[in-house]
Amino acid sequence: MRIPDPLTPILCPKGKGGVPRLWRTLLAIVLLLAPSIALAQSCPAGLAHATRLLLVVPAGMNSTTAYAQRFSRASPQASWRSAGGPFTALLGYRGVGWSHSFRSFAAKGESLKVDGDLRAPAGVFRIGGSFGFAPSHRPGYLQLVPGTVCVDDPRSPAYNTITSRARVGWRVHGENMWRVRQYRQGLAVDYPTDRAARAGSCIFIHLWLNGTTGTHGCVALPAPWLTAMQNFAQDGAVLAVLPRRALARFKGCLPEAGRR
Repeated sequence: MRIPDPLTPILCPKGKGGVPRLWRTLLAIVLLLAPSIALAQSCPAGLAHATRLLLVVPAGMNSTTAYAQRFSRASPQASWRSAGGPFTALLGYRGVGWSHSFRSFAAKGESLKVDGDLRAPAGVFRIGGSFGFAPSHRPGYLQLVPGTVCVDDPRSPAYNTITSRARVGWRVHGENMWRVRQYRQGLAVDYPTDRAARAGSCIFIHLWLNGTTGTHGCVALPAPWLTAMQNFAQDGAVLAVLPRRALARFKGCLPEAGRR
């Protein structure tokens, strides 16, 4: 059965200029939301939808320390507000390299992250649960006990995962986490990688020990800031490690206060 055309003006009565009133209303809503829609489309998904952020900004790709600050916002459409800092974070002995999943943001001559390069990954990553030597009541907390290992062996299907020696055996190369003093306190980073490309593994936010001048590829924080970060990240947060010259590549996605 064909619906008569006269129903259209009944459902969408015309306002001034002959434009149906309902369509004028919908158009106004679309125009109002357009900036938010554009932002969601142009920003990396993890950053576009985040409401908590740890922003880490090294001066250059080879910098071993960085400006760091926490930010939060009420919703993805709201403005970022400072939630702690600034403070200094420690990075890899050789600085940072763009992660495999963010290689499209790398400018000519900028390093890409690979296993064993002693560089922290640049990009935006979701922060996972807390871990440490002592027990804790934090949701999702992992207590590191004898046998806890993070596999960094690209030959293993368990590459880039935290598991136990009982499962993978002792021949698989990995970090015996219960023996690493920096892991007395820390946070996992949900780091997307590529086993075939050896694109990096076992990335954490961990403790900055006195006298340490670099990490093997992680972000290290002083104990008070790390404890605060563990509390801050319980409600979900992302880590953004972005060299200062790369901030403009994420225009409109970052807190203005972070553009130092």
